[in-house]
Amino acid sequence: MKTILKIAIATATALPAPGLAQTGKQMLSLEEAIAVTLTENPAMKAAGYEERAAQQERRAAIGLRMPQINVTGAYAYLGKDIGVDFNNLKAPTQEFAGKLLGSGLITDPALLQGIQGLITPMLEADWFLKVQDRSLGFVGGEVTLPIWMGGKINAANRAAKINEKTAVEQGNQTRNALISELVERYFGLSLAEQVVTVRQQVVDGMRRHLEDALALEKNGMIAQSERLYVAFKLAEAERELANAKLQVQTIASALSNTLGRENEWQPVTAMFILSQIEELEYYQDMAEARNPLLSQVSLKRQLAEEGVRAQRAEFLPQVAAMGGASFYNYQVTGILPRWAVGVGVNIKIFDGLSREYKYSAAKQTARRVGELQNKAGQDVAVLVEKLYNQLMNYHNQMISIDASLAFAEEYLRIKQAAFKEGMSSSTDLIDAELNLAGVRTERLQTAYNYDLLLAQLLEAAGISDEFPTYARRNDAQTIQFEKK
Repeated sequence: MKTILKIAIATATALPAPGLAQTGKQMLSLEEAIAVTLTENPAMKAAGYEERAAQQERRAAIGLRMPQINVTGAYAYLGKDIGVDFNNLKAPTQEFAGKLLGSGLITDPALLQGIQGLITPMLEADWFLKVQDRSLGFVGGEVTLPIWMGGKINAANRAAKINEKTAVEQGNQTRNALISELVERYFGLSLAEQVVTVRQQVVDGMRRHLEDALALEKNGMIAQSERLYVAFKLAEAERELANAKLQVQTIASALSNTLGRENEWQPVTAMFILSQIEELEYYQDMAEARNPLLSQVSLKRQLAEEGVRAQRAEFLPQVAAMGGASFYNYQVTGILPRWAVGVGVNIKIFDGLSREYKYSAAKQTARRVGELQNKAGQDVAVLVEKLYNQLMNYHNQMISIDASLAFAEEYLRIKQAAFKEGMSSSTDLIDAELNLAGVRTERLQTAYNYDLLLAQLLEAAGISDEFPTYARRNDAQTIQFEKK
């Protein structure tokens, strides 16, 4: 992506397509189009949000190692006060006091009256010892620090890093796919506009031939059938021209959608064909190393392996340190301590074999992803070979089309000369012109197919950002229609 942005900033050599510039349209080179797409397309923005979300998730996983600090407050109104009730001891105490005073051990009336005066209020009092008032509240804090979780925290952090890398590779995959889509629509618009020019040239020629045919028919030099044949071919050419213009409108809308900007765009970078490219093994090696899909599959395998480690941690003990303190108390008994610290250990002995089954399932998942990784590697290698061979096919096809183009141009020149000498009919001349237009259209279509396959090949190899570099190579042959 950085390469693309650097290319967009640098002054690139744009290959203009003659006869295509129109007033009111914004000129757009391929490199500028790529830069706009990678910044304005909603899919790229969504991929950026996904990467940032995965980055925050990875940072959140780091917090699993940190102490957890909480501040809590509570107020409660109990059904009754908490305490010890000694009222059931009143009767034995009163009986014992009566026996003591009536035993005759104390004979002084004043002393007896004094003791009686002390015992009576005491017996009449409530013998309930309140420890905690029914209304209470407190504000305090607690700290929990994980010491050993059986490896679950490490597995969670590694999984978060893997998910972050996966999000990056998904962004790369989106970027490469968008570049291929842009090439398809950018050169598709260029192709459609040039086809319109070719069709327009055919229509203009047909109209001239129809005028000539009408004059010749009026002078009795050609039969009516020849004039009707010219009129038929003119109507056919006008229909194809109208269809070509509609195709331009459709592709122009698609290009704006890919760019993420609504405008009337005028492509100025011409389609091209390279005389040679790297060998097949080069692209297969690049795909193995840089294809985002293969990278994601590899990361999924690593994630599955972390899942196995996380499930294995369920069999191990979990140790955590903890502590708490009360900052403010409302009517809380002083018997309770104001702070406490400790260490807790949790060892799960039996949970209905749930851990065993989950651990086994995690291992099966890891094996499954491993097999999918092998298949994905083979599929991508086959895809690269298929695209490469199709690309070479269009390259070879262009050689024969160039030969056909030279023949069609010469054949038209001969028919024009023969028509002027009266040695050829207008029908032959029209067929020669239509044949030349067909070859020109086929040549443009072949160049378009070549560029599209090259973009798809680079996408499969994971190097889509190098497409503009291919377009600037010294051996890049410009393919465009030049109206003569």
